[in-house]
Amino acid sequence: MIKTILVPATGSDTDNAVFASALAVGRAFDAHLEFLHVRVDAAAMAAAMASDGSGATMIGGLVERIETEAGQREEKAKALFQSFCGRERLAIAETPTGQSGPSAQWLREAGDEAYWVAEHGRSADLLLIGRSADDQGVPIDTIEAALLGSGRPVLITPATPLAALPETIVIAWKATPEAARAVTAAMPFLSLAKQILIVTVAEGQGLSDEGGARLTTRLRWHGLNASTRHLQPDRLSAADTLLAAAAEQGALVVMGAYGHSRLREWIFGGFTEHVLRSATGPVLMMH
Repeated sequence: MIKTILVPATGSDTDNAVFASALAVGRAFDAHLEFLHVRVDAAAMAAAMASDGSGATMIGGLVERIETEAGQREEKAKALFQSFCGRERLAIAETPTGQSGPSAQWLREAGDEAYWVAEHGRSADLLLIGRSADDQGVPIDTIEAALLGSGRPVLITPATPLAALPETIVIAWKATPEAARAVTAAMPFLSLAKQILIVTVAEGQGLSDEGGARLTTRLRWHGLNASTRHLQPDRLSAADTLLAAAAEQGALVVMGAYGHSRLREWIFGGFTEHVLRSATGPVLMMH
């Protein structure tokens, strides 16, 4: 059951699309939307930027500039939130009201965004984060912190806002604990889907196919319309093959995140990183 959704509010031009996607998900589940803005710590940021020993005078001027920009960003984020809630007639609430339909709440913290998103995310049912574009929106480091530090599913939404939940879901299946947790976390979405495709991408025949077939049977016991598809990467990478199949269906992708260590992903690249940077549709991830 999804009843609380945490949504970072950055104060950038991407917020409106993210807010619209959050509302589409909120309406599907009658969920409470918590919009979180994290204001940067100007002194800490200035100290880090001036760590070359430029002197206290420069740091003082830098703090003032960063503080001004942070204030402007916070004002814009809250203005976008208020305008959005007014336009969509969203009830503002801090505790359950007993009324049906989605509601909204404004949250504000100061400091490191990645830390606070993970911290608040641990008590939410779902984190919904817009994919960053042109250095706007939530940076990839914050998305990674949400995935690795919150213990909750993270729905990463595309630049084009969702009008409703996709009717098709593609499960990127590999027999790993991360993928299994992702499927469990996605059950509220799966229960609303008209079609579920369990996609395995060839890493050799056999176990991958058998695992997908087992999951298909288990989901059918839940009364879900699930089928299996095994894909060959051909000239594309496994991640690109999966994303192309999902885009063809206009589907939500469900997948486990960071099955390998972050060090290995950083050195060699990985499936998760590629999807985070390349997917054009919505992706629900769980570590």
